[in-house]
Amino acid sequence: MSFSSFIVQLLNGLAGASSLFLVGAGLSLIFGVTRIVNFAHGSFFMVGIYVAYSLVAKLGTGLGFWPALLLAAVAVGVLGAVVEVVLLRRIYKAPELFQLLATFALVLVIKDAALWFWGPEELLGPRAPGLSGSVNILGRQFPSYDLFLIVVGPVVLGLLWLLLTRTRWGTLVRAATQDREMVSALGVNQAWLFTAVFALGALLAGLGGALQLPREPATLEMDLNTIGAAFVVVVVGGMGSIPGAYVAALLIAEIKAICIWLGVVDIFGVSVSFSKLTLVVEFLVMAVVLVWRPWGLMGKPQGVSRNTGLPEAPLRQPERWFKLGGAALVAVLVVLPLLTTGSPYLTVLMIDLLIAALFAASLHFIMGPAGMHSFGHAAYFGLGAYAAALLVRSAGIPMELALVLAPLAAAAGALLYGWFCVRLSGVYLAMLTLAFAQITWAICYQWDGFTGGSNGLTGVWPAEWLSDKRNYYYLTLALVVGGVLLLRRVLFSPFGYALRAGRDSVLRADAIGIDVKRMQWTAFVIAGLFAGLGGALFAFSKGSISPETLHVGRSVDGLVMVLLGGIQTLAGPVVGAVTFTWLHDTVARNTDYWRAMLGAIILVLVLLFPQGIAGAIKQIFDNKREAKNMKEGTA
Repeated sequence: MSFSSFIVQLLNGLAGASSLFLVGAGLSLIFGVTRIVNFAHGSFFMVGIYVAYSLVAKLGTGLGFWPALLLAAVAVGVLGAVVEVVLLRRIYKAPELFQLLATFALVLVIKDAALWFWGPEELLGPRAPGLSGSVNILGRQFPSYDLFLIVVGPVVLGLLWLLLTRTRWGTLVRAATQDREMVSALGVNQAWLFTAVFALGALLAGLGGALQLPREPATLEMDLNTIGAAFVVVVVGGMGSIPGAYVAALLIAEIKAICIWLGVVDIFGVSVSFSKLTLVVEFLVMAVVLVWRPWGLMGKPQGVSRNTGLPEAPLRQPERWFKLGGAALVAVLVVLPLLTTGSPYLTVLMIDLLIAALFAASLHFIMGPAGMHSFGHAAYFGLGAYAAALLVRSAGIPMELALVLAPLAAAAGALLYGWFCVRLSGVYLAMLTLAFAQITWAICYQWDGFTGGSNGLTGVWPAEWLSDKRNYYYLTLALVVGGVLLLRRVLFSPFGYALRAGRDSVLRADAIGIDVKRMQWTAFVIAGLFAGLGGALFAFSKGSISPETLHVGRSVDGLVMVLLGGIQTLAGPVVGAVTFTWLHDTVARNTDYWRAMLGAIILVLVLLFPQGIAGAIKQIFDNKREAKNMKEGTA
């Protein structure tokens, strides 16, 4: 570990920070004005590098290289404008979480469009003409192109500062970040302002992707990998702060560079691998910053959003027809395996549907009634799954006892993480849950001796009397139905009503003596407990467990399930889980481009049912009841 290698690693960090800043700045700009947490921003980055690859091949690797990068960024900016006009402009009045769902669906569509156009192979671009060599720095060679990237970040930051502070358009953008409704009342065409901001944000992401062409190959995994890092940069810097995004990108990139430089270090006789921290260092930084400074390094406390959708009606006990329908559904689920004895696949699918329903119901428990949006709920699902596997394999505990203890392990994780999370709210709370989930994923992914590392754990089978899938199905059915009903019962208890009171008005809840944070913390632990039960059932159903079980992708799936069904209805998470899991299975088996088809279906459902499927059905019945009451009152 020489001084020269340390300097070179710091320069590598500066080069990486520039690319990270471009993506983060675009995301921060879009959120600051439109208040949309744009999950598709990583897709714009991915499209930028793919388009740059095609344009360089078309225009040539000589004089056409640099214009190709700029044209790629412009093309992505145009794509962003089209997306805003065609899709997002139609759902600005929908709740913010449904806007997130729409952008997630867009991720699926764009990914399969890239797969269809460019294929699944990695595409490596040529070196940048004029900057293909290296320079000598303290006796070590450093790529000239990386020096160019180091300069790009501050230059773009300066240009954005001039645009936002020295132009009328920039003044309008800054005003819109403070009060969008007031800007509209002053006669500004808010729709086109939003379009221009979204296009600029997409252009910056596309430019960040295009500039990576000489450094790394274009792959289909860039979208989700990039959006995670971009979210971290925006949140650490402060939502809506462009300078904050640059400072955060520098901080994260340099800490990563130092971890790589340190490598493996002996501390008091113990070998510590700092290089392994690079998988999760940005989430560690985000967790520390949010606990220390909840609004980010250069951010401000987030104002109350006015774009929350329809007000939620008070909880009412289910009517007689709903109870009869639920009982009939359970009866069908009991009889179903007897009618499909020749189709074991259907039994396995039904087990997956039931586990998904319990997972979604546990997430809805803190998202709907408690108002705590979580992007990392898969952590507790995974903790339950790993606890069940380790108890059976390592401790030799019977499967039945492991099924009882595993949810308690997940609840313990929720108890620890929830203590920090409930001190935040809104997007910051959601991002802190994501940070803790990714930290948990990294531990499971890298702890080879205990969790099996990236290979996971195998041979996690249920007890002998459950070896028949139908028997395991009935056990799963009993536990899932019992879990969903118990969660529902809690919401109709005094605790549940107090939880909703704290969500609707913290000040009023405090005034009548409700300890809102303690109630939310308790809800966090309850949700983690039932998510852990779902994870344990999943582990014994599949016979194995891997780090993918608690990756961010599963958390996103849970969000999609809750939002698709309807966050304002208690039946919503079950309906959404069944719909999403069934669509995922059916579409994936019938087409190679299942993501695009699934994304298109979700987009249609979002546009048709902005309150979710179950929410739309509930609205229809409520309207009929109102019409009937009005008719009877008139008579």
